[in-house]
Amino acid sequence: MGNAGELVMPLSLLSMNHVSFVCRSVQESVKFYENALGFVLIKRPSSFKFQGAWLFNYGIGIHLLESDKVPVKRGEINPKENHISFQCSDMKIIMKKLDAMKIEYVKGIVEEGGIKVDQVFFHDPDGYMIEICNCQNLPVLPISTCPLNQHTNRKDQAPHFYREGKNCSAEDALLMMEKLMIDLLRVSI
Repeated sequence: MGNAGELVMPLSLLSMNHVSFVCRSVQESVKFYENALGFVLIKRPSSFKFQGAWLFNYGIGIHLLESDKVPVKRGEINPKENHISFQCSDMKIIMKKLDAMKIEYVKGIVEEGGIKVDQVFFHDPDGYMIEICNCQNLPVLPISTCPLNQHTNRKDQAPHFYREGKNCSAEDALLMMEKLMIDLLRVSI
């Protein structure tokens, strides 16, 4: 943070580049990410002095680092734990593939404003959680576009950051986008 009145330059970030996982067997993990998720093994710098691999697809990389000190983490599949998530266009194909590979998974559904998002959660060979969802069905809304309210602990009311018991629903988001497009058309005419 800068001093009051000081101009703060935004970061020049472009996108997320990769996630990195320490694994017991690079070979086993590469096979998993290629077969289960369609990642492609790519060249990594030869200057590295440790066993590893780089994979890439869907605009993101997965870097694997081998270590015999990786604890066995696989346990209950809990969607509330740390995970990486991928969007997909057909959840049925994903579940068929996971079933064919005998990969155990847990299904979930998130519903917001009449829009449903299907999710499946599963582990990679080292117990890292992966989610696949059709999250693109749910609009991404900055919280600043949602009506704000004072905090309340009542369970029968909307979360504390919404005003008048209203959720910032998908219908609201679609209406806001429609109004924005109409405004943009008016400006361009």
